[in-house]
Amino acid sequence: MGTGNKTIHVEIDGKSGFCFGVVNAISRAESSLAAGEVYSLGDIVHNGLEVRRLEALGLHAVGYDDLERLSGKRVLIRAHGEPPSTYAKAASLGIDVIDATCPVVAKLQRLVAAAYAEMSACGGQVVILGKRGHAEVVGLAGHADGRAIIVENEADLDAVDFARPIYFLAQTTQSLTLFGRLADIICNRAQYPDNVTIRDTICRQVSSREAMLREFAARFDVVVFVCGRKSSNGKVLYGVCCEANPHCYNIEDANELQPQWFEGCDTVGICGATSTPQWLMEEVAEEVRRMSGRE
Repeated sequence: MGTGNKTIHVEIDGKSGFCFGVVNAISRAESSLAAGEVYSLGDIVHNGLEVRRLEALGLHAVGYDDLERLSGKRVLIRAHGEPPSTYAKAASLGIDVIDATCPVVAKLQRLVAAAYAEMSACGGQVVILGKRGHAEVVGLAGHADGRAIIVENEADLDAVDFARPIYFLAQTTQSLTLFGRLADIICNRAQYPDNVTIRDTICRQVSSREAMLREFAARFDVVVFVCGRKSSNGKVLYGVCCEANPHCYNIEDANELQPQWFEGCDTVGICGATSTPQWLMEEVAEEVRRMSGRE
């Protein structure tokens, strides 16, 4: 930590912020809003401030129970994707679907469907590493007719029948380290290892951020990680920052910053999740400079 007499250096991580899938979804929303209001099935991104910005432009988040009243309206499918049943219901209601599913997720959905068909033919199981209830995982499970086994940790593998064939995949934003560990356990526990298929389906644009964030966080006296409370990716990446630097703070917006965090420090790093907009990190950086009184 510094003496507090020097000009504070505040730097935003150039690798943080929206991933391609989120950028694509927001771009689709903004272009569609030019023709009038659009309804998003769930929050378009796990960041309250960005959601409110788009709401002001006419994008309204809705739930599945709202679909019945949206006949003839335009509904956007966000980057996380949806199960086939959602598209079928939208079609039956005459809803105009704007499909902004991330291309990486869409490719994984097709792979899950193919894996399910393969495993159904040989009495096997599709196992997906993912967070239960997460929108992407709900969509993926739907492409396996809701019969995929969802695992979050080693203990969950007890639900797998290791005497039967196994096809193991992962939610796109999962940890590479965890996926590798569970894959090894599955291969070791399988009664017939040759009947195990391991497909690493983790998005590298997201997974590579762990190593880059670790390096970024270690360079500063204090690190401020900006992300929405609902961001699953944010929780993982914030944990990475904390491992690299004990002086890390997690906030949703600039109003949560505390002056005492920056007392005596000379360098502050600002970073965020794949759901954190660049404008928000810039806002936080500006407030840190103002709060330090050493602009």
